[in-house]
Amino acid sequence: MQTSHTLKATLLVALTALTAACGYSSKTTPPVAGSVPAIAALSPSSMNAGSPAFTLTVNGTNFSANAMVNWNGAAQTTTFVSANQLTMIVPAAAITTSATIAVTVTNPATPGTGLYGSGGTLAETSSPMDFTVK
Repeated sequence: MQTSHTLKATLLVALTALTAACGYSSKTTPPVAGSVPAIAALSPSSMNAGSPAFTLTVNGTNFSANAMVNWNGAAQTTTFVSANQLTMIVPAAAITTSATIAVTVTNPATPGTGLYGSGGTLAETSSPMDFTVK
């Protein structure tokens, strides 16, 4: 009877040691820097206050297929045209008064898919470019 308990205890210790030795733990790799988008030009670059809604074209580089145009810091519904061009509809309500609006582009983070969730990227946002409401 004593041998049976000793054998069970020994097996339990051995299994615990093997589990730890096999790397069974949460070894997550932090995400790496993603592709940083850059805005080269806005078209149009300005509008008169009180104008109707219009399509803003954002030209630049490194736009991901899920990139979002941010209008004054708020993400907008964005259409991906290419890695160098995005568009968004600017509603008339967004240009009722004179202002300088910061426009940026954000490439969203991507989840890790490798072993232990590695391989993901961080969200990256471009430097702002000003849009003028006259």
